Amino acid sequence: MSDLLVIAFDDEATGFELRTELVKMQKEYLIELEDAVVVTRPTAEDIQLHQAVNLTAAGALGGGFWGTLVGLIFLNPLIGAAVGAGAGAIAGKLSDIGINDDFMRELGQSIPPGGSAVFILVRKMTADKVLARLEGFHLRGRVLQTSLPDAEEERLREAFAGGKLGAALGVPQADQPGPSVPTTPA
Repeated sequence: MSDLLVIAFDDEATGFELRTELVKMQKEYLIELEDAVVVTRPTAEDIQLHQAVNLTAAGALGGGFWGTLVGLIFLNPLIGAAVGAGAGAIAGKLSDIGINDDFMRELGQSIPPGGSAVFILVRKMTADKVLARLEGFHLRGRVLQTSLPDAEEERLREAFAGGKLGAALGVPQADQPGPSVPTTPA
């Protein structure tokens, strides 16, 4: 079962930084993400979703391939590619995988103008290593919502308010500073 975490920031750049860090950790097999979307609110009326995968472009590409293949059968590959790309783009635009877009727009209303939120759907993670890598974000963000049990969610909220991230999720060794190197006068 996946867990949803929504972390809000007062600026847009920090939301994109967090998603970039999550993608790096996924490439290192520290975390398995189902979805990670940055929601920004440039003005009071405008909510923008920045999906990690552009489904419209992916649908057009796949549809163009299959349209060309079907077009070859009927001796008109150009028309087949055009029809396939159009149909694929429409299918990609209408499909919604991962976190529900309407839910993100609704919760995005609570973000102040100029701010951002990162919606993270986590399948599984190596908690101590992930939390250690995210330590730099804890004073800049706040937890908007999670699917965690109430006690864990409260500990996570306290951690982002200035506590320790590792202790919040029961991994205190993630918060331990590395060994200090004694300095000697020259």
